[in-house]
Amino acid sequence: MARYLVGDVQGCRVELDRLLERVSFNPRHDELWCVGDLVARGADSLGCWQLVRELGTSFKMTLGNHDLNLLAILLGQREPNPKDKLAPLLDQSAADRDALIEWLCQQPLLRQDYDCVMSHAGIYPWWTTAQSANYAREVEALLKSASAAELEVFLSEMYGNSPARWQDDLTGSERYRFIINAFTRMRFCTSDGALDLKAKMAPSAGDKPDHLIPWFELWPVTEQTLIFGHWAALMGETGRDDVIGLDTGCVWGEHLTLMRWPERRFEQQSALPPETT
Repeated sequence: MARYLVGDVQGCRVELDRLLERVSFNPRHDELWCVGDLVARGADSLGCWQLVRELGTSFKMTLGNHDLNLLAILLGQREPNPKDKLAPLLDQSAADRDALIEWLCQQPLLRQDYDCVMSHAGIYPWWTTAQSANYAREVEALLKSASAAELEVFLSEMYGNSPARWQDDLTGSERYRFIINAFTRMRFCTSDGALDLKAKMAPSAGDKPDHLIPWFELWPVTEQTLIFGHWAALMGETGRDDVIGLDTGCVWGEHLTLMRWPERRFEQQSALPPETT
């Protein structure tokens, strides 16, 4: 069995197909792990969802911010942004929409194997890996077990940039919001533990405020390798062997990156012009 890890697909179905063909991916004995943001902004989010259904249990994912946004839209708690190109997904039959909702609610915020940990944006540096897994499970349990009404309330309260710092005694929507922000929206932190959820530039950018630190520069070395996406401006560059960024901005005209694990063998597909996709 081969395990492949892919960065933010964001509706780039054709580019993903090219990569899977190149490595002779076979769902009967291979696995594909996605760091999240399967949908939005690219040409074929519906096609990505159809591929997931075809791959079945060979496909594994962690939830990204765009995946949660889609869930909120499907349940009437957010208005779709035309730039996300989600109309084909939203225009599915009621049965297919329900299947998508159920599937999204079953996806975790964090996946781990004995040698790697995957989440969409990373891990809050002031949590251990064990703590991170526990906090992720809190949200995952709610998504899996909430009634329709409870889920709608949860999604309606999910958005916001506060609280900026973690406290163990956070409760309710503030606790859930911080956990989700850390796993799906984090890029920069401050040295005293605050999340900055506005800055998106590369760490080397000249306009980066001096007090902002990439989260992975604050993360201690551990035995497990962290795999994340979300931060296209990084182009995968973390300066660390134990923290691997897989978002290389395919939807922004750059590349889609696939990595065979644990061999760390990389394949990239350049973004294709619209007439190709």
